[in-house]
Amino acid sequence: MAEARTLPASTLAPWAEIVPGVGRTTVDDLLTRPDDGWRYEVVEEVLVRMAGSGEEATNIGGIIFGALFAFVRPRRLGRVTPADGVYKFQGAETGLLPDVGYYGAALFSHVLDKKRPIPFAPELAVEVASPEQTSADMAAKAARYLDGGTRLVWIVWPDARAIDVWRPGDAGCPSRTLHADTADHLDGEDVIPGFSHPMADVFDI
Repeated sequence: MAEARTLPASTLAPWAEIVPGVGRTTVDDLLTRPDDGWRYEVVEEVLVRMAGSGEEATNIGGIIFGALFAFVRPRRLGRVTPADGVYKFQGAETGLLPDVGYYGAALFSHVLDKKRPIPFAPELAVEVASPEQTSADMAAKAARYLDGGTRLVWIVWPDARAIDVWRPGDAGCPSRTLHADTADHLDGEDVIPGFSHPMADVFDI
C-alpha cells in the first residue's frame, strides 16, 4: 500500500494527484492498471491517483458497505459495490471509484457488458476522506459526482466522526452533517427508501 503523502492542488481533481508523464487515459484503462498500491481514477481523460486507505478508513467503509448490502440484497433493490467498482460517467471521459457505490435495479438493463466499467454514475456514492484531503477537496469530488448524475453522496470524516450529506442542488456546502455522538442515522432517503443505520455504529471500530 502506498505511503500517504501531501497531494498537490489541482483544479481538475483536487482530491487526488495527477499522474505525471501519462497521456490521454480512458476509463477502460483503469481495469488494466498494475496493482502498485495506488488507487487510480480518470477525470476528463486525465489519470489521477490517491494513496491507499489505512485500517480505520478501510473498516469504516466496510461497515457502511455491509449495512447497505444487508439491506439491499435481500430486497433485490440494486447493487452495492465495494471500493474497486469503476463507474464511467456519461459524457466526459471520467471514471470514479467510490469507497462504496450503489445503483438501483432499474439501471441493470444499462449494463451491457459486465466485464467493463459500470456505464453511469452511482446513484449513491460514499467516500471516506483521508487525512490529507480537505473539505474543499471533497466538496469538489461531491460536486463531480452530482454533476455526473449521482443522487446522494456521503463524505465520511473519520477524525471528526461525522458524515456530510450532499444532494443535487447543494451549492458549495452539504445539505447536512451527521454526527456519531448523537442519535443521527444514515438515511437512504429516496435513493434507497427504508434504509437507516445509526451513525454511532459506523464509527464503532
